[in-house]
Order: sequence, then C-alpha cells, then structure tokens
Amino acid sequence: MDVEKIYFEDIVEGMEISGPVRYEVTKDEIVAFAARWDPRPFHLDEEAAASSVFGGLAACSAHIFSIFSWFAARGGVRIEVLSALGFDGMRMQRPVLAGDVLSCTTKFIDKRESQSRANGGIARYHRTLVNQHGQVACSLTVASIVEKRPRPE
Repeated sequence: MDVEKIYFEDIVEGMEISGPVRYEVTKDEIVAFAARWDPRPFHLDEEAAASSVFGGLAACSAHIFSIFSWFAARGGVRIEVLSALGFDGMRMQRPVLAGDVLSCTTKFIDKRESQSRANGGIARYHRTLVNQHGQVACSLTVASIVEKRPRPE
C-alpha cells in the first residue's frame, strides 16, 4: 500500500486527513495487552466485562493510545514526525470493545517554525478514533516536530 506523506509545508490550519485503513480490535488482543499492562477483570474476562459499566470486553486506555500510534505509522496517511513533543487532553468518549473497527481522523490546529531545527517545524493536531458506528471512541491533541520536505540537491 502506498502511504501519503504529510510534510510540514503541506500542513494548513483546519486541514483534515483520514486514511483508508481501518483497525479491528480483537478479543485476544484486548486480553493479551491487558494481561501485561492493566490486568483488571473488565479487560480480561468476558463475563466480568459483561456486568461492568462497559457492557463487554473493553480495551484499556494504554491499549487505545497504542492504536493511535499504530495509525500514525500504518494508517495510509503518515505525518512525517521527527519527534512527538506531547499529548494533551486525551478523552475516552466511549469504550473500545472487542470487534470494534476503528478509523482515525486528524485535524490540524496550527503550525510554526522551529527555532532549533532547520529541518522541521512544530505542528499541533487533534486526532480522533471513530468506531464502525461513526461514534467517537477517543480523542487527543498532539504536538510534534514535523519534517520539512527534503530539498532536491
């Protein structure tokens, strides 16, 4: 699959991008991740999860954040990030359940030149994970150093 690359020069305030790639969250993945990082009953046991506030086997927040990272690398549209600077305002609007199919949308907030890196600029953008029903599952704001387009020699 060809990946569309977004460089610093390509970013326009208010521009929105979403890749064609979707990510299906499986039961086995939820259990394996939670067993290592967040071993609570509603992440590990279907019966316990069914009677929890989630109503089913739910991915933990660290797992969901990892899915954001997966989209950043493999989502079909890749912002050419040199380094992340921070993540703000992560909101879990609804649980991510086994069988959910997620897509990721990015909307650029602003950008500015970097004072310390000639090959990159600083961009802020809002990322949203949406499930197969069009419901927002999670969102966060990212600040990154984004690579400038390589100049021909």
